[in-house]
Amino acid sequence: MTTITFDDSQRRAATVVGFTYLCALAPAIFAEFYVRARLVAFDNAAQTVLNIVTHERLFRLGIASNLTVFAIDVALITALYMVLRPVNRNLALLALGWGIVETAILVVVTLTDFNVLRILSGAHYLQAFDANRLQALAMLSIGAHHDVYNVGLVFAGLRSTTFCYLWFRSGFILKGLAVWGVGASFLMGAFAFAFMIDPELAKVVSVGIYGSPIFLFELAMGVWLLWKGLRTPGRSGQ
Repeated sequence: MTTITFDDSQRRAATVVGFTYLCALAPAIFAEFYVRARLVAFDNAAQTVLNIVTHERLFRLGIASNLTVFAIDVALITALYMVLRPVNRNLALLALGWGIVETAILVVVTLTDFNVLRILSGAHYLQAFDANRLQALAMLSIGAHHDVYNVGLVFAGLRSTTFCYLWFRSGFILKGLAVWGVGASFLMGAFAFAFMIDPELAKVVSVGIYGSPIFLFELAMGVWLLWKGLRTPGRSGQ
């Protein structure tokens, strides 16, 4: 059985992976859970519009936070590819491709959010629409944010599952941590895919069920790679 080794460039890339995992968590939570939870009421279009108009700066901060996360994700995916390419080049390249598609899709999320602001801007060319129609258009874009994000999460699940499998194959981290990552990544992608098939499922499944495992994995990976770094494969305690 061939032993997989790593060099200094992979060690540096692993540090980038750990750093980006941790850096992306705070803005992602702020944008998707704090901002949207505070401003968006899916069952009340008038209240949602009032919230966004009243707290436009907060809504824009949410957009900026999401863009920050997506930019960090590019560095994360690239660094993951650099670390895990020697394990299996073809699988690492496949995961990289899924990650690129994921990030490109998620950037569209920000475009739907800017569309909400454009609809609510009060521009003269929108005066032909009454308030109810503007509210409906705004909610349409807000709903598109949710749908586009789920599509991005499907590709994120594919990307993360594949990379975690390569972590397992490499022996560069604890095997148990890699298995956890495979399960958490698959769970995230599977639920996002299921929500596209049956939207009603999203109303009965808490985000904690499929979001908490991947959150804890990325937090643990970030801490592990910055604290311990890559492990020599085959070392005791694996």
